[in-house]
Amino acid sequence: MTGSDASPSFRLAYVPGVTPTKWVRIWNERLPDIPLTLVGVTAGEAFAALRGGDADAGFVRLPVDGADLSAIPLYTETTVVVVPKDHVVAAVDEVSTEDLADEIVLHPLDDVLGWETPPGKPAFERPATTADAIELVAAGIGVLVVPQSLARLHHRKDLTYRTVTDAPASRVALSWPEDKTTDMVEDFIGIVRGRTVNSSRGRQATPPQAKQERKAAPAKKTGGKPRTAGKPAAKSGGKPTRGGAAPKRGKPRRRP
Repeated sequence: MTGSDASPSFRLAYVPGVTPTKWVRIWNERLPDIPLTLVGVTAGEAFAALRGGDADAGFVRLPVDGADLSAIPLYTETTVVVVPKDHVVAAVDEVSTEDLADEIVLHPLDDVLGWETPPGKPAFERPATTADAIELVAAGIGVLVVPQSLARLHHRKDLTYRTVTDAPASRVALSWPEDKTTDMVEDFIGIVRGRTVNSSRGRQATPPQAKQERKAAPAKKTGGKPRTAGKPAAKSGGKPTRGGAAPKRGKPRRRP
């Protein structure tokens, strides 16, 4: 059972395009006794997985569809258009949606950009998935506008992509059920936010060491001036020479 006391574990959902490798590595370094399991979900399945207990937290695409889920926005992706390598768009570094006006722009059913009005000309039928749309682009049927991470995920040698300057952008966030903010969720939030092991927040925080050392006990008073270290006291009967040694006495003179 996820997060149970008998067998603690943490399940992390993630949508296509998100690469959680860095955060998983840090988790394994800091919490080696608590296994982390990755749960791949589609963008449309992500919120149901969190609500249904299939995952403790997840990397999702905003917006979150309900007030019962908390979310921390992480980053905004660049939007690109995927085209064949010999397409005219491949000759430039970036394009606008107006530049795609004469193109058939594929609009898959799992689109994550939330277009009000997609650019270009609509295809005869909407592809079921982004993967299906990529296949149609490779077949010369049209072009596809997606977050850059999805273009990389579905990379093909015969396709390339270019930035679309004025298209909607997809934002990635960490989300979890508001009423299930467990200690392990807090631990993972700390990792994602970049808290160090010695951070004062979170249950894994290491308490800071005392800043001041104990003071040494004062020397006992002897009733006189303290002796200077390294300078022995002079012996009675002679004036000390440099270095503290007493002068040597010569032989007494005999009286005539």
